[in-house]
Amino acid sequence: MHESANAALITNDAIVLGILAMILGLVFYTSHSDRRVFRGFYKYVPALLLCYFLPSLLNTFHVIDGNASRLYFVCSRYLLPATLVLLTLSIDLPAILRLGPKALTMFFTATFGIIIGGPLAILIVSTFNPDLVGGQGPDAVWRGLTTVAGSWIGGGANQAAMKEVFEVGDDLFSKMVAVDVLIANVWMAVLLYMAGRSESIDRRLGADTSAIDALRMKVEEFHARHARIPNLRDLMIICAVGLGAMGLSHLLADAIAPWISVNAPGLSKYSLTSGFFWLVVIATTIGVGLSFTRARELEGAGASKVGTVFLYFLVASIGMHMDIGAVFDSPGLFLVGGIWMTIHAGLMLFMARMIKAPTFFMAVGSQANVGGAASAPVVASAFHPALAPVGVLLAVLGYALGTYGAWLCGILMRGAAG
Repeated sequence: MHESANAALITNDAIVLGILAMILGLVFYTSHSDRRVFRGFYKYVPALLLCYFLPSLLNTFHVIDGNASRLYFVCSRYLLPATLVLLTLSIDLPAILRLGPKALTMFFTATFGIIIGGPLAILIVSTFNPDLVGGQGPDAVWRGLTTVAGSWIGGGANQAAMKEVFEVGDDLFSKMVAVDVLIANVWMAVLLYMAGRSESIDRRLGADTSAIDALRMKVEEFHARHARIPNLRDLMIICAVGLGAMGLSHLLADAIAPWISVNAPGLSKYSLTSGFFWLVVIATTIGVGLSFTRARELEGAGASKVGTVFLYFLVASIGMHMDIGAVFDSPGLFLVGGIWMTIHAGLMLFMARMIKAPTFFMAVGSQANVGGAASAPVVASAFHPALAPVGVLLAVLGYALGTYGAWLCGILMRGAAG
């Protein structure tokens, strides 16, 4: 029995966790179904959006109480660091360098476009509607936009990290998730449209696409050598690496943050006294460091897939805090997001024209940032199915940069907001 009309029907976190697991299973089962009704539905509705949206319905209609649940705390403190490690340990920096300077130029241009696009969008909107980018404390708009930066440079894990580091309010975060998903998917549609016309676009740009063919062959050879069906030993080692690195990250963060608080309290304005900040930075750094060891071979057994499973539980737990009604309170935020993405897109198109980069490098470089490992392979495979792993490769680089780039973007947006 519940005491009031607004009391949650289910308060046991074990039951809530089971419900979230079933929701995720249902979304992934239907999104990969061959049935026409599901193919038509997911053609317009991203699966990731449902992973946020369905748990939020449970919260909105008081089936569960996201604010009273401890699941988000557990996911963000335990699963998030492990996710960051497992998604970055497979990064192959030499292979990325072999993609050629144009591929990396377009990727870093995309990252730069996101970092400067946020502050510029705030400055532009503030000239005609300063209230739209105002706010104080956890509801300050610039704070919410840092979570969009985390998503657009890295992914969901980096987005969650920025939510904690910059102390974003739950209602504001709900609105930012909607801005993130809507704007990012509109841009992805544009990139897929360009992929279908890449030959004519490359012809007009005078781009040399011979590197794409060589790249496709290298990717096919790499995966033929390393891919394998994981056994129990592989999965146990993957979990040991991810969760072991999580424990080490907590150990170091618990020592570093208090030391800075005592000896350099002024650094608090840069989040350097935040234990959570150090938690995600250390985990990301460990993952990048492991990429230079034999641990990188765990990717062949599915390290990033295990990390992504952790990530989606984090996504669902974040959705539990969403207030659907709050999304419609500030439609002007979509204008800010649209201007931000326009700056990013304009910079990408300008750079592609300047260096005569193939459309493939521009599209995948952008989506590896904005969409991450979930959608970059989709855009890459629109050019050729064998190139899908290249999208993952660059997206993993985005995960590695996401924490640092989004934090820098957040500092710049705070300055732009005054």
